[in-house]
Amino acid sequence: MSPIVLHPDDLPVKDRGGGIVTTPLVTAGRGSAAMLTGITRIGPGCAVPLHTHNCEECVIVLSGTGFAHIDGQDHPVSAQDTSWIPAEIPHCFRNTSDSEPLVIFWTYASIDATRTIVATGVTTRIDEER
Repeated sequence: MSPIVLHPDDLPVKDRGGGIVTTPLVTAGRGSAAMLTGITRIGPGCAVPLHTHNCEECVIVLSGTGFAHIDGQDHPVSAQDTSWIPAEIPHCFRNTSDSEPLVIFWTYASIDATRTIVATGVTTRIDEER
């Protein structure tokens, strides 16, 4: 597998509605190791719906301020904070700023990652959301 360099203008953008925009970055697999990565921008005052995944997720806050709501508890987050969320744990991120986006970099521990919205029970594969 060859390394790659990605430039923002070359990447697809997915408008998830409600002030949430996601840019999937890399789907990579090497032997038994695989991952999906991307960046999500959460608009001022907006929140990602409460959801779960079928695999572990790591989230790094790149900029902004807000709350990570993980397994029923709110945790304040700001730039450089990192969250590790086990599979099947309900979580979401909420932007508390009036003017700046909350920008998060995420990595799923599987190329077969799914998202299930808690309120609806609807499950989608992350790689099919592009």
